Amino acid sequence: MRPCSSQSTLHGHRALHAGKDASPARYTLTSLLRRHLRSPGDTHPVKFDLIDLRLCLLVADAGSITAGAERAHLTLASASARIRGLEETLGVALFMRHRQGVIPTPAGRALLAHARRVLAQIEQLRGELGEYAAGLKGNVRIASNTVAMSEFLPDLLGAFLAEHPNVEIALREQTSPAVVQAVLEGAADIGVVSDWIELAGLETVPFRQDRLVVVTPPDHPLATQASRASRAGVAFIDVLDAEFIGLPEQSALAEHLDGHAKRAGRALRYRLRLRDFDSLCRAVAAGAALGIVPLSAARRCAATLGIGIVPLADPWALRTLVLCVRERDALPVYARQLLDCLQATPAHTDVDNDTGAPASAAPNDNGTA
Repeated sequence: MRPCSSQSTLHGHRALHAGKDASPARYTLTSLLRRHLRSPGDTHPVKFDLIDLRLCLLVADAGSITAGAERAHLTLASASARIRGLEETLGVALFMRHRQGVIPTPAGRALLAHARRVLAQIEQLRGELGEYAAGLKGNVRIASNTVAMSEFLPDLLGAFLAEHPNVEIALREQTSPAVVQAVLEGAADIGVVSDWIELAGLETVPFRQDRLVVVTPPDHPLATQASRASRAGVAFIDVLDAEFIGLPEQSALAEHLDGHAKRAGRALRYRLRLRDFDSLCRAVAAGAALGIVPLSAARRCAATLGIGIVPLADPWALRTLVLCVRERDALPVYARQLLDCLQATPAHTDVDNDTGAPASAAPNDNGTA
């Protein structure tokens, strides 16, 4: 048996074979690379690519450089040059010639084992990236104000994820101005904001309508006037002397309410801040103070807590929530699918069309009255 080459030796390297005097040395890809990179001062990097690795596998499987070259869609000269270059780079012979063709040397077998793993990982990577490109796998970034994030998105996003197991959603709470900025800058794919904010440069579609309301303990004076106040509502300025239970200071709704109080030359007085609307309403029901929450949350909590609900009469308290994107057609497929899903769910009105009072009989999308 002799080394595989057009000459008696393989490209100037001593062939390795399993004869009586053969060394039992074992080869790994690391040892092959170290054999070439002998010193820290060596400035010649190992040079081979995926075509080289695939060619070596095809040659080994076919047992012939000629057949391997055909399977790789290379000329015999090109295939031979690639193998020769790889052997010169690594400093070892990879194949030996025999009567029926070629077989890998011990060093060649080490390279082939790694090549199979590398190419398998490349195929796996290509498949996963293909899923992203096809919209079958991906991550959608949503920036939302407090109301949409707490009241409307959880059920909708949960249903979407159940139907799209390879999609993940990154949901972040921000004020409406910050949401718009995030979408404009590409930090969010989809935004959910109140329509009072400037939306120039964005594509928008209506999503939900909701009103901010004052929630009161059952025996509070505002609650005892329910037949009148619930129809006419109460002005924000008229409740600023009261004490409140609020959301965390950094929440989007808290910043929104504090901003309106500041513009009126006042400040909301908080006795306690809690993380969510349900906790806030429970504290209000216990008689601690008033709260301001979306009507959708107030209705849900009133069913079990008996809190009073009085709409805020200020125009800014009745908000239409909109979905906004920079350019729908430029979104990845999975983001467009989510946007379509959010659009497709029937938009409902949580306030009476004439007065703004709670629509007591009509359930909303989440099944709450």
